[in-house]
Amino acid sequence: MTRLTLQTAFLALALCTPAFAGDRPNVLVLMADDAGWDDFGAYGHPSIETPTLDALARDGWTADNAFLTTPQCSPSRISILSGLYAHQTGAEDLHVPLPPGHRLLPDYLSESGYFTGLMQKSHLGPEGNRQFDWQYDGNDFRADFSTFLDAAGNRPFFLWVGFRDPHRDYGDAPKRHSAEDVRLPPTVVDTPETRADYVAYYDEIVRMDGSIAAFLRELDERGQRDDTIVLFLSDNGSPMPRAKGTLYDAGIKTPLIVAGPGVTAGTRYQPLVSVIDLAPTILDWAGLDVPDTMAGQSVAVNIANGAAAGRDYVFSERNWHNADEHMRSIRGSRYKLIWNNYVHLPHGTAADITSSPTWQALRRARDRGELTEAQALLFMAPRPRIELYDVIDDPHELDNLAADPAHRERIQRMMARLEQWMASTGDVPPDRRRRDDNIDRLTGVKFTRRNPPLIEEN
Repeated sequence: MTRLTLQTAFLALALCTPAFAGDRPNVLVLMADDAGWDDFGAYGHPSIETPTLDALARDGWTADNAFLTTPQCSPSRISILSGLYAHQTGAEDLHVPLPPGHRLLPDYLSESGYFTGLMQKSHLGPEGNRQFDWQYDGNDFRADFSTFLDAAGNRPFFLWVGFRDPHRDYGDAPKRHSAEDVRLPPTVVDTPETRADYVAYYDEIVRMDGSIAAFLRELDERGQRDDTIVLFLSDNGSPMPRAKGTLYDAGIKTPLIVAGPGVTAGTRYQPLVSVIDLAPTILDWAGLDVPDTMAGQSVAVNIANGAAAGRDYVFSERNWHNADEHMRSIRGSRYKLIWNNYVHLPHGTAADITSSPTWQALRRARDRGELTEAQALLFMAPRPRIELYDVIDDPHELDNLAADPAHRERIQRMMARLEQWMASTGDVPPDRRRRDDNIDRLTGVKFTRRNPPLIEEN
């Protein structure tokens, strides 16, 4: 019998079911690239067709309030795989590779007998890539997955699949949607160009759903579906204004679906979940101890038992992503507080967003003086130091409550918790690290493709 952690063994007895009797489970992680949390049928989108993921949600556990530690591609992936917050990894800025000396999840799993693989997009750097036993970047998902499974043989496997959908650039996915299918947030301008941009984004999500189906068919045909835990999530929000690269829910909230052995079908989990806990959870499933160095903790019990309590708060951060930022957030079940440090500048938006038709439509409307209050928020300068939102009554986070005296004590409590988190995780104060922008924050003009050097003060 494979060694189990005390927590997993206790859960198995409590549920009167075997805890992966005999063999440890396979784990297949499916990572979307720039997908908004609610742009799937399982999360209520009325027109984006995602039958594979919708079925996976019906067969498993779906978190309705799962959050990322950062809304940026490479820092998010490294954070999830390390079980550390982005500033703890030394790779908190975009395109910064994992520094030497940091262990990722696959290294622990390989050491214990798992066969580990990385398919398609990495964004981890050489130090991260080398910690996988197998790597491949092909275009035939079914054939490549089959090759990986053949290489794994009888060993339990861990495979991390980094899809490139629905990341920009767009245009090569099969056409499945029309302008009438588009659901626009109040923060963008409703123009034909904007709707066409969203249509292309929707089409890539559908293509990704079809790619996921290929993985599941291969598992079914090999008789390995019942031995495999499948997780689906996104690395950050959609590549649209006030989403990716921001600490609003559109940037840090993620779909999170888990299905497989030990997971009760049809569970909708409402409490707060942080992806900082995914690496510890996978180690727990594998029967391994969670290293003290990891910031997260296993939520295997939460996934197996939909009634288990979640976190009181989740924490996220935004650092350099074409434009430098030092933003931190704390989110509870109802209120979110965002702490801004570069208040004299408008929000630093990612280059792939500022070059998009949606952003350009916003710019043209701004030049004509036609923006609504909601659409003008991204261009605001100076910005407020503190933003406080009621995410239940104000899901798009448009009404900043920070100046309301009725929320003064709440702000003090949340700031105290945020500062406690920053201190306990060794966060770097904003005056000790800077990186120059390589993009104009308003026009979107990019000066260079290279990261400007990091300037650190003692």
